[in-house]
Amino acid sequence: MTEELVGTITHYFAKPEVGVVKLTVEIKIGDTLHFHGHTTDFQQEITSMQVEHVDVETAAAGTEVAIRLKERVRPHDEVYRVTPY
Repeated sequence: MTEELVGTITHYFAKPEVGVVKLTVEIKIGDTLHFHGHTTDFQQEITSMQVEHVDVETAAAGTEVAIRLKERVRPHDEVYRVTPY
């Protein structure tokens, strides 16, 4: 599998279990992301994301997108898109 850097975590909200990612490339629902940092290392398919509190199917480079996550992330964690060979 190959990985492409798509952004970094800027915030994490524990109660709704949502991470905010500052994007450098476009992402969409269905993409598999790899969250990696000093104490973070997991993969997850995107099933729900919002920009400015509005559900979206795709999010453009340069935006901050909120993604529902299954594990905790931390600011400055890197986010990669995982693609098959």
